[in-house]
Amino acid sequence: MSELDRRTFLAGAAAGAMLSTAPRARAADANSTVVLALMGANNRGSQLALGFGDHPTARIAYVCDPDERAIQKGIDAVTSKGGPAPKGIRDFREALDDPAVDGLICAAPNHWHAPATILACAAGKHVYVEKPASHSGDEGERMLAAARSAKRVVQVGMQRRSGPLYQEAVAKVRGGAIGDPLYAKCWYYSPRPTIGRGKQTDPPAWLDYDLWQGPTPETPFRDNVVHYNWHFFWQWGDGELGNNGVHTLDICRWAMGVDYPTRVTVAGSRLRFDDDQETPDTALATYECGDKIITWEGVAWLRHHQTPSTVGVEIRGTDGTMILGDDGYTIYDAERKEIEKGKGSRGDSEHLADFLNAVRDGHRTNADIEEGHKSALMCHLGNIAYRTGKSVEVDPATGRIKEGSDAQALWTREYRPGWMA
Repeated sequence: MSELDRRTFLAGAAAGAMLSTAPRARAADANSTVVLALMGANNRGSQLALGFGDHPTARIAYVCDPDERAIQKGIDAVTSKGGPAPKGIRDFREALDDPAVDGLICAAPNHWHAPATILACAAGKHVYVEKPASHSGDEGERMLAAARSAKRVVQVGMQRRSGPLYQEAVAKVRGGAIGDPLYAKCWYYSPRPTIGRGKQTDPPAWLDYDLWQGPTPETPFRDNVVHYNWHFFWQWGDGELGNNGVHTLDICRWAMGVDYPTRVTVAGSRLRFDDDQETPDTALATYECGDKIITWEGVAWLRHHQTPSTVGVEIRGTDGTMILGDDGYTIYDAERKEIEKGKGSRGDSEHLADFLNAVRDGHRTNADIEEGHKSALMCHLGNIAYRTGKSVEVDPATGRIKEGSDAQALWTREYRPGWMA
């Protein structure tokens, strides 16, 4: 592990020194090219490469992935949009050493989000980091501190924050279209297959598994984790709550003006498949937020449902209800009469443009790391409630778990020596 030891990030005084001396971004006008490095190219990363490829003032100069096959996949995504072929490398930290790079796109697994973001900020780079922003409450706080200390833009991949459809819908709720919004429920339904029972084996030749693990404790390779199924193991992922619930919980928080909950309770289990998955495949999370309540229902094996869409939000107010999804919104009055409908973009391209413009002009992005942290924290608190089997009491001023709870043990996570100390 000598290569990892060479460049690991040490928190505390050393990190503070790194952040306080981070170089300033080079000046950029409205039409200047923003040079980016892509970290994680197998699935979401390649989608983002295609998305940034639609913006003429963005250029991906590096594709970084411990999977050599994913490197080529990312390069192909970039060149398919007419861009010059980026350099393919395994370790993203090489790209952070390049002064020509303005920002990092982090589409790596969740356990990499915070370490990569903090390292990038320390190197003077801006960051577009996929959701959920962090892998623990502690990490979210550290990411926010790193971004502010280094004066870097950190945008979280909650693209609906930039979507005209969602901006309009939220503005209507906050403007009183349904009265005082008191209760919101959101959901995610998906017919996912089983991940099966994996077997311990040697990592494949195409994967630098040591680098893939990065900051997490070393764990023997199993053949049903890489790729994607890592979402369903606590060491690397956050289950469906962090994978998909974060989007709709974010919309509920945004529309209802909620920062943090006061109490979180979760009923859930693995009901459908007998496999290696550690996270629940069925869950109902309840967030008490002062005089408001938000619930999230996730069923990861459902092939039939009665909701308008597989992912959505319903907000109930004193004077009416709004049902909202990627296909549009509908407002009903207190007598259940339909009174208004709206449609529009969910924000994928607009979200990338918002990030690129912020790199140039320094404005606070639509899904700034502060909002990303708060929405990711909703997921972490829900997962903590599930794992402990108890309600989690939260300080509504800080989002932290109240003193004296055994749930505090899950506020942070384990790392390899030298990482996030």
